[in-house]
Amino acid sequence: MRYQVEIDSKALKEIAALPKREQVKVMARIEALADNPRPAGCVKLAGDSGAWRIRSGNFRILYRIFDSRLIVEVVKVGHRRDVYRGM
Repeated sequence: MRYQVEIDSKALKEIAALPKREQVKVMARIEALADNPRPAGCVKLAGDSGAWRIRSGNFRILYRIFDSRLIVEVVKVGHRRDVYRGM
């Protein structure tokens, strides 16, 4: 089963603000979520958000998984020191 990956407009802006080299790495990690939304190293975040996290160097990709509809929604991308603020 292949999931459809949707990137929130806010997350797209956050990706565009990254250095070009990091953009490529982050997008590769996001595209890989279509085949496996729970790769090795992913962590389910505590709280009611139902969000998951994967690492890409010093950057974190926060996303939600909707198994019933086979959708992965990327909600936030940012540096590890900032990404969890406002969640």
